[in-house]
Amino acid sequence: MFSGIVEEAARVVGVKRDGGNVHLTLSCSFVDELKIDQSVSHNGVCLTVVALPGDGTYTVTAIQETLDRSNLGGLKPGDLVNLERSMLMNGRLDGHIVQGHVDCTAECVEVAEVDGSTYFKFAYTVDPSMARRGYVTVEKGSVTVNGVSLTVCDSEKDSFRVAIIPYTFEHTNFCRIQKGTKVNLEFDIIGKYLSRLMEVAND
Repeated sequence: MFSGIVEEAARVVGVKRDGGNVHLTLSCSFVDELKIDQSVSHNGVCLTVVALPGDGTYTVTAIQETLDRSNLGGLKPGDLVNLERSMLMNGRLDGHIVQGHVDCTAECVEVAEVDGSTYFKFAYTVDPSMARRGYVTVEKGSVTVNGVSLTVCDSEKDSFRVAIIPYTFEHTNFCRIQKGTKVNLEFDIIGKYLSRLMEVAND
């Protein structure tokens, strides 16, 4: 379980394909605190640490299902990945409840500077059956973009905007998102549960 508060933008140093899987090797400042089998969010995708070679890097493995649903399959050495370790139960929930299970990808269709912040507009394909189950955004609701907990503005049927303050822009991979960039989305789990309960109640 995560909160969507990114700790660091790590750098990809290696990508190795193994059948349908991809082994990603990354470097980050807290690698010495990681352990084998630990869960870490990568661009919003929960992955397990599988190797710690002792050279300031660690390795995780993404299976084909993950690659199909996220932007991890397009990563290459030098890319930045948003990292968050699992949430401590004795701390404040500064973002919102994030599972680390990416629902779909979206494409950045617009970037605009507005009064010191940067507004990003993202568009995604809407499956009507999934929308009825809460896989949508709502105005002023929460959404996770590449693992970052954000507040939705200008929510439309198949798009939404988010405002990124300078700190978030500089400390996450939002600094590299531009028009055409593919990002990972996780919709709010509370909305999914409420939609599902309404669906079951009406059956």
